[in-house]
Amino acid sequence: MIKIEQDLATIIKNAVKKTFPEIPDNVIAESLSLEVPKEKKFGDFSANIAMKLSRELRKPPFEIAGSIIKNIEKSYSIQDVKVEKPGFINFYISNKAVAGALEDIIKEGAGFGVSTAGKNKKVQIEFVSANPTGPLTVAHGRQAAIGDSLARILKFCGYDVIKEYYVNDEGVQIQALGKSLRARYMELMGEKSDFPENGYKGKYIYDMAQKLKDSGVVERSSAPLSDDFFMEHATREIMKTIVKDLEDFGVHFDVWYSQKALAKSGKVEKAIDDLKKKEFLYEQDGATWFKSTGLGDDKDRVIIKSDGSYTYLTPDTAYHKEKFEKGYHRIINIWGPDHHGYINRIKAACQALGYDTEKLSILIAQLVTLYRDGKPVKMSTREGEFITLREVMDEVGRDAARFFFIMRRVESHLDFDLALAKTQTLDNPVYYIQYAHARISSIIEFSKDALPNLKNLVLLDKEQELDIVKAMMYYPKIIEAAASNLEPSILLTYLQDLAGLFHSYYNAYRIVTDDKPLTETRITLIQAVKKVIASGLGLLGVTALEKM
Repeated sequence: MIKIEQDLATIIKNAVKKTFPEIPDNVIAESLSLEVPKEKKFGDFSANIAMKLSRELRKPPFEIAGSIIKNIEKSYSIQDVKVEKPGFINFYISNKAVAGALEDIIKEGAGFGVSTAGKNKKVQIEFVSANPTGPLTVAHGRQAAIGDSLARILKFCGYDVIKEYYVNDEGVQIQALGKSLRARYMELMGEKSDFPENGYKGKYIYDMAQKLKDSGVVERSSAPLSDDFFMEHATREIMKTIVKDLEDFGVHFDVWYSQKALAKSGKVEKAIDDLKKKEFLYEQDGATWFKSTGLGDDKDRVIIKSDGSYTYLTPDTAYHKEKFEKGYHRIINIWGPDHHGYINRIKAACQALGYDTEKLSILIAQLVTLYRDGKPVKMSTREGEFITLREVMDEVGRDAARFFFIMRRVESHLDFDLALAKTQTLDNPVYYIQYAHARISSIIEFSKDALPNLKNLVLLDKEQELDIVKAMMYYPKIIEAAASNLEPSILLTYLQDLAGLFHSYYNAYRIVTDDKPLTETRITLIQAVKKVIASGLGLLGVTALEKM
């Protein structure tokens, strides 16, 4: 919270106490918050405390707000204060206060916007977690960009964040992967082999088989060719590709959690036993069922099939049980759209085990449609026809890929225009922001004799200059909003707006003038803009370029 906001909060609190002394301090504190109005005509900050106190005081919010502003203390920070229906108290900040805010922003340096909201609370984010049955697709790329950006934002807000990847390295799909590799390998060796009905048909299977053949590993082995060999080899090779792709995408995980290791640990059986002791299991048709309907699910779920094998829900329940046992303040899962129906059943399992499911947030990253030459790119995972994350990175670059993947809200469908992402013009939104940063760097380099100067900030009296400072004032609130809403796109939109304000200002006024004090003051302003843009881009995992 910047100093202006702190001052306003204190002024409002004192006015409320003076107007309504019967309201306890804790109620005032809980009801007090300052928001940024969507429209400039409604001021720079707005408080809805009158609406929140309406029930307590049994009076209309508009009347309460009118009474409160009569006791608003005069302050250099406030140019004007107005009440708008149904009871908003809107504050208009003075130019002098805006100059003071810019000074605060500059003095805080790289720490500007850092929040203590997290207070070292432990948060785990599990994302991507793609089955190691093929390379990462564009859908996984979106999940990676969202998860990593969110982790960076939460860390910036003081949270102790653990990034985790759950490796599905056992089960029917992994068995099908091993059989697919075996079939392609046998083909290359000139031997007949039936391709599995549920096998993976992508070219990457051929490439892996060819690489295995060329290595001579199988020929040198005296052991018979087992399905397990091909299954383990394929899983290991694909995981290497996944790790490399993620690293090149700027995503590094703290934990790689193996489902196979979980299965060997006895924790799955312990989770089943706990559900049984809590009387959430029953037998029917030779299978073991979980009573999930009473916990928000639309039907009961099988956890042990009639043949004794587990369903997907069973190890996932044990995995989430371990998450809660580690004592995380918040657990965040980022899943693909095909998992939407899975939310209620996993939350039901966690609730049945006695855990607080309010701590568990599950985000669904919606589908990505790639467009090339104005037409959607056709993809079919089943037939092995898909665009990989690596291909997108190679085509548009890491920065553009990360940026475009989070351009829309997490639960909104994303249209990714490959041609636009490659364009080196201001029509490209990531280029638009990076160019603002590079343009400022160029101006600063050009004006080496004009050093930043805090003595004459009141010279910033143009409306566009004041709007830029006010936009930067809101940066800490934007960061906290992105963190609390688990929505990196909030920050991305803010950076677009800030870059737009700068470009407009640059086109309207000369930064470097014959007036040295004015030049130094404007250099001070744009240096602050540069720092905020660099900070925000860093939180999105996008490079702040010095030259373009």
